[in-house]
Amino acid sequence: MPDFAYIARDMTGSKVTGSMSAATEREVITMLSGKSLFPIEVSEQKQRAGISFGRRVKGQTMAIVYSQMAGLLRAGVPLLRTLNVLREQASHQGLKEALSDVSARVEDGETLADAMQRHPHAFGEMAVNMVRAGGEGGFMEEALDRVASFTEQQEDLKSRTMGALAYPIFLGTVGSLIVAGLIIFVVPNFDSMFDTMRSQGQLPTATEWLLAVSTTLQSYWYVIVIGLAVLGLLLQARAKTEAGRRFTDLCKLKLPLFGVVFKNFAVARFCRVLGTLLRNGVPILGSLEIAGEAAGNRILSEAIESASENITAGESLAKPLAASGHFPQTVVEMISVAEESNSLDTVLVEIADSLEKRTTRTLDLAVKLLEPIMLLVMAGIVLFVVIALLLPMMKMSDTFS
Repeated sequence: MPDFAYIARDMTGSKVTGSMSAATEREVITMLSGKSLFPIEVSEQKQRAGISFGRRVKGQTMAIVYSQMAGLLRAGVPLLRTLNVLREQASHQGLKEALSDVSARVEDGETLADAMQRHPHAFGEMAVNMVRAGGEGGFMEEALDRVASFTEQQEDLKSRTMGALAYPIFLGTVGSLIVAGLIIFVVPNFDSMFDTMRSQGQLPTATEWLLAVSTTLQSYWYVIVIGLAVLGLLLQARAKTEAGRRFTDLCKLKLPLFGVVFKNFAVARFCRVLGTLLRNGVPILGSLEIAGEAAGNRILSEAIESASENITAGESLAKPLAASGHFPQTVVEMISVAEESNSLDTVLVEIADSLEKRTTRTLDLAVKLLEPIMLLVMAGIVLFVVIALLLPMMKMSDTFS
């Protein structure tokens, strides 16, 4: 919504200035009248420079910011002073600019949540909504503490996942480079040795294939590299479209070995965000919308959106989630029981904790299985190269003997 600057007078006739966000100028006048202010001048403000275009701030950095903000407010430090202290000690330029703008807007009378919402590169939608609920319910410090805890848990989960996948990725990259080097630089040295057998039609099929692949890679490597780069860019552009993102998310859920891991982590994120928002007083429909986006998977988001429609019609949450087929049966059963006992917020967080621990163990096992599988694949390729080179030599030795 646009910002409007206003000049008004209060009941005593004193001049009051400030700004507020509204859809139209008429809405601003109505809001001022509700505050017993008589508007003199209302004009739309231009957006401040530098809003929403900063570099994304890491989640771990934001977890520290939320925790420090909660600590300062709990110690009795005023909000404006708290924002200025955090701005002065911020080392990230994007965060510094965001905090500076948030401080200026809060000083102009804007709520903290509305000011934060203008900087999605720093403050996530979940954090904004929890801060808004905390401001309206009078538990701002607790809301910030919970945002900090949630953000830190998500970053820890992300780092553990990347740590588990680091070695398989390294192994695959190095193995591929070794095999490519072997085929491009070693195999061509045997080509001239097999000219006679090729002319006589005695060269084994495996050797023919190997030499053909080697010649192709050696002669047209730049075409292959450019082709792969173009294909990668096209796939990247396709993945940014709504249909592409949906297809990518569907593929993640269908992947062998890792599909269950992707799905469970997405369900755990949904449960944790929804439970945290409900615990902080955010309405169920708004919480579902935010939690559906936080799941990070379009397929699950569609199922959650369908669940929202059911809730609007007065039905339960568990039934449409079960009908989608994307949520584990145990999760659905726990949600169903929690709805009946009116403890949905607590149970959802417990589900997220349990699901993340179980899925982390599954991921560790999958990675342990992936490592020997990759080694076997690389060994199989090297064995094929060796056999393809040895077969014609064995034939030649049989001929000479």
